[in-house]
Amino acid sequence: MPKSRNDKLRGTPTLLVLRTLDVRGSLHGHAPCEHIRAVSEEMLKVEEGSLYPALHKGYSIAARGRKQLADEHETWSRLTQGVARVLRYSS
Repeated sequence: MPKSRNDKLRGTPTLLVLRTLDVRGSLHGHAPCEHIRAVSEEMLKVEEGSLYPALHKGYSIAARGRKQLADEHETWSRLTQGVARVLRYSS
């Protein structure tokens, strides 16, 4: 069965980490998770253990990651626009 657009919500941590690496450059350990938590003003918390099997490694974004970031960002934008339209609707 093909993925539905709503399945993209499950990919949100990937989108956030890719964006963090795109903006901040190479990071080590749990720094990407700390950045996401700080920038979101504690509204978002990415569990280190669920995202990284080995926190001692360094992370950086490659060209393929930048392409995925652009694709994920576009999908997320469309999804949130749809949600906003439903929330704004009044009869």
